[in-house]
Amino acid sequence: MTAFLNKFFKLEEKGTTIKTEVLAGITTFATMAYILAVNANILSAAGLDQGAVFVATAIASVVGTVAMALLANLPFAVAPGMGLNAFFAYTVVIGMGFSPQLALAAIFTEGILFIILSKSGIRTALFNSIPMTLKYAVGAGIGLFILFIGLKNAGVVIADGATFVTMGSLKNAAPALCLIGVVFTIILMLKKVKGALLIGIVATWLLGIMAQLFGWYQVDVTSGAYDLVPNSFIDLPPSLAPTWLLFIEGFKEVFNTANGFFTFLSVTLTFLFIDIFDTVGTLAGLASKAKMLDAQGRLEKSDEALLADALSTSLGAALGTSTTTTYIESASGVQEGGRTGLTAMVVAGFFAISLFFAPIFLTIPAFATATALVVVGVLMLEPIGNLKLDSLEDLIPLGITIVTMPLFFSISHGLAFGFISYVVVKAAAGKFKDISILMWILAILFLLQMVLAG
Repeated sequence: MTAFLNKFFKLEEKGTTIKTEVLAGITTFATMAYILAVNANILSAAGLDQGAVFVATAIASVVGTVAMALLANLPFAVAPGMGLNAFFAYTVVIGMGFSPQLALAAIFTEGILFIILSKSGIRTALFNSIPMTLKYAVGAGIGLFILFIGLKNAGVVIADGATFVTMGSLKNAAPALCLIGVVFTIILMLKKVKGALLIGIVATWLLGIMAQLFGWYQVDVTSGAYDLVPNSFIDLPPSLAPTWLLFIEGFKEVFNTANGFFTFLSVTLTFLFIDIFDTVGTLAGLASKAKMLDAQGRLEKSDEALLADALSTSLGAALGTSTTTTYIESASGVQEGGRTGLTAMVVAGFFAISLFFAPIFLTIPAFATATALVVVGVLMLEPIGNLKLDSLEDLIPLGITIVTMPLFFSISHGLAFGFISYVVVKAAAGKFKDISILMWILAILFLLQMVLAG
């Protein structure tokens, strides 16, 4: 077996060992296992069955990560992406009124388009046509959106008639415990503790159990305050039936409403747009950290890596989960020395095992998973540090993109205002050469979509 693994994954050639790869895989899983609970919580808000989403999340992660290992021999893990799940639940379903099955149909279509783009030069052309200002702004805006969702889900931010939103009462257990969990998680991250996000979620959940036992946290199913103590720890996985192939029903709805097809196309392209930048950006960052880029900054088998990502996206939609993407948390495994697909195979193995621990993951409350949303949201602001913000031509579209996403509670609206403002500002400054043809097309399409939708 050792000889086979060494030959198949080219361990010696990559300067690694089985022990190193296994340790790297365990580390990566520990840092990203939070998605099992977080994704189930977020997509259940969109009306999908929480247990089925948990299973779909785990299986999609297994398949995508195995594909990454076998097709590209890279130590990167794939799972439903943060930001993309928020866009699915809070913008497309809750905000725009799409049914969950129609949103899944859009993701399935997006995955097919991504597969086609991954096998052509169009993907590279698209990526290069978008200015760096907006590439960074999209990630940062999604970060603030995720942060806001986390605070809202925990009751730290609540609705208010006079000021629209305000701070929730810390006399209530959920918001108070969430903030304690956020502080604890940040401390762990500053101490460079592996799996800080997962540890923070579990610690917050355990504090919640203590609060329930002492009467501070009151179980009230009607208000969404569920029992925090699991009935069991190990069990057979929940049924996938509520979400399996649900996307097929979505395609039947596309032509049933006014502007239905064009709205569906807009949502599909938005999913695709975010997925492309998320995946390509993450792959570039991870490959750079692992010193896998050549002199021209290219990653060997990058097309295969993108294909693995795209395949798992379409499969994930068929299973019943939001868009999958390569996880930046894979950097933790790279830091531990992971250099081949064997690391990814170990991660996939742990995701498969997690299927039998559904009672634990599904009992974790929203105020506990919110700690990860808040911290991840803050971390997603990091890329804007690469920009020089002394130019109004860059600062204006950057600021508009970042701010409008959480304010309008919509990633697509943030993208629209960001792209339109970029074209308007550059044109006003007379710098038409900075505006690619694609940017003109996207800005016009976004403007038309907003006018027609209004």
